[in-house]
This record gives sequence, C-alpha cells and structure tokens, in this order.
Amino acid sequence: MLKRWLLFGWMAVILGGCEWIIPPAPADNELLDGPVEGLTPAESARFLAGDIAFNDQIFTAETGLGPIFVATSCGSCHLGDGKGHPFTTLTRFGQADPSGNTWIGKGGPQLQNRAMPGYHPELLPPGVPFSRITPPANTGLGYLAALSDAQILANADEDDLNGDGISGVPNFIVPRPYFHPGPHQQAVNGKYIGRFGKKAAAIDLLQQTVNAYNQDIGITSVFEPIDPLTHLPVGPEVDEQTIQDVVFYLRTLKAPTPRNTDSKTGAGLFSTIGCGRCHIPEWTTPLSDIPALSQKTFHPYTDLLLHDMGPGLDDGYTEGSAETYEWRTPSLWGLGLSPNSQGGEYYLMHDGRAHSIAEAIQLHGGEAGNSRQLFEELSDEQKEQLIQFLESL
Repeated sequence: MLKRWLLFGWMAVILGGCEWIIPPAPADNELLDGPVEGLTPAESARFLAGDIAFNDQIFTAETGLGPIFVATSCGSCHLGDGKGHPFTTLTRFGQADPSGNTWIGKGGPQLQNRAMPGYHPELLPPGVPFSRITPPANTGLGYLAALSDAQILANADEDDLNGDGISGVPNFIVPRPYFHPGPHQQAVNGKYIGRFGKKAAAIDLLQQTVNAYNQDIGITSVFEPIDPLTHLPVGPEVDEQTIQDVVFYLRTLKAPTPRNTDSKTGAGLFSTIGCGRCHIPEWTTPLSDIPALSQKTFHPYTDLLLHDMGPGLDDGYTEGSAETYEWRTPSLWGLGLSPNSQGGEYYLMHDGRAHSIAEAIQLHGGEAGNSRQLFEELSDEQKEQLIQFLESL
C-alpha cells in the first residue's frame, strides 16, 4: 500500500510539475516558420508535406546525395526558415559579365565543397570571379511571389528621372524550359523579372527550389535532370510531387510577426534618412491562386529591384542582367530574429560580412551612400532608436 501511495505521489509531482519540466512554447512573433492564416484543410496538409520534405528529409548516398554537394537537406541551410550561417554559405563563381556564366561545365555556377567517399570536392579555380552567398530567410516569400510585374516596375527608375539618387532596375532572366508564367508576369524580349536570390536571378520559387536541390544537394529532378558532377542527363532523384510540395510550402510560409512595435521614433528616422526608398515598407498582393495570399497587405521592406551598392560590395560576380556591383534589395522583415538561426550572432549582407545592423548600414555605398551618411550623422540615441525599429520588424 505504501509503495502505491508513493507511486501516486510521484505521478502527481510529475504531472503537476510539467510547467517547469517542459519549457513554454516560443511566442508566435519569435518564430519564422508556420503557415499563413486561412489555408484550407487540403492546403494545410500540402503545407505539412512540404514542411517535412524541406526540414526533415536528409539525403544520403542511397537517396541520391551528391556525389558532390554543399548540404544534405534544405533545412540545414535555413534553420527554422531563418538566415544561414557562415558554415552554410555558398560560393558562386565564373560569371564575369551579364552575358552568361562562362564556367558552366567546369564547376560553375556553384562550388560544391563537399563530396561523398571516393570523390573529390570542387576547388575554386584561380583567378575566377566569385561571390560568397549566405542563405536568406524563407518566410513570407509567397507574398513577394504573388506581386505583379507592374507593381515591381512601378518603382524602377533606371535613369533616376525623379532625381532622388535611386535608380533601381529589375533583373530580367531567361526562363528555364519548365517555367510557366503566372497571370501577373509579362515577358520583355523573352525574359521575365527575377525576384529571388541575392541578385534576383530566380524568376519564381520553382526555379529557386529546383536549383537548390540540384546545386546544393546534388539531387536531380524532372525539371533539372543534369548531374552537377558529370553534367550529363540522369534520371530524377526526387519526384515531381515533392518539388511541388516544397514550392507550396515556401509560398505559404507566414510573414514574420513584428515585435516591440512601439518604436515609432525609429520608424520615422528610417524614413527621414531615406531607407524606405529602396526598402519599401508596404505592398498589397493582387488576386492569387491561393486565396489566403489574395489582396493581402504586407510589410517586407524591399522593392525587389537591383541597386548599385558601390565598389565596396562589388565582388566581380553577376547573374542574369545584374552588374557586379548591383544587389537586389533584401527584405528586412524578421531581421531581429536572424541570430536565432545564425548561432546567436548577426551575419548580414549578401556574404555575412556584417556582424551587426549598424555595421551592415555602414557597408552601404553607391545609391545608398547618402542614407549611410545620414545614419552616421545621427546621435547615438537616434542610431539606437533606428536599430531597435529594425530589430522589431
């Protein structure tokens, strides 16, 4: 009897103490992953299938990994759907001008720096232009994908006709054979506006996903059946449904939820020093084939255009029609959560060279040079207010 009472007593302690044994779940605004609101049950099931493929499927030699590769899964480069770490940073090389990558077939456009036993990882050829690319966060991409070409072009000003010093231009990309334009995409001389990637070299999330499987993991698909080692056609190593599920997952990841939203002074400073001319705060989607993305107002802080960022950020590499000194304006939402996936530190800019938000701002040149100068002229208190605002997005 005593043993039974002792057993009941310990069970009561364990069950009653779950609150201190099991830590509380993070608040929604501290997480980047999770679906957009309003998905149907069928869409939610597809989101889950894509989530599993993206975050849980780890490739091995038996399932097609490599034989040369960078990562073994999608999620290993985007922990919690956040930004990558220097360990997962990619190396792109070989393209010296906008005419095309002259090193395809000789290792380019991406360096596979790991290899299966019996194979050798690729080495960067000497004297070849290259760029280090830190994987971006994934959240909210479906909202950006839903925008129309006309909305993006409305902010382009190649010749700076309004005289504000900002001359953003789209990156026009030759579509892959499997590309099917959406209702809001229009060809210009056979090319389409790129939206994704550091230089906006991917037209849509299907291209981004297919390329990542092939170039990052060495996995072929019906969309990209070329082996990255031999450059010969081979059978698909991941099925089409999995690719489409991952694309749906990326399209329906929620946008980051703002935190500490009382930083109105910082928001005013952001506008005053001109950051919002490239990092456009607010957009509204047109109608979408996914109703949960239709006619939604969201706040990514980007214009999806290429901008001259000055000689300090000119790495000699380009993609599509982008010049070597041009970079697509990155989204700022979720910026304050970046250390969660980057080992507790910031690794910002295209290659992770900046270790704080202030350092990232001070690396801006070219069209952003005036905003950088105005930032440097702020008082220490004003700089802190601006940074607190950016961390809240």
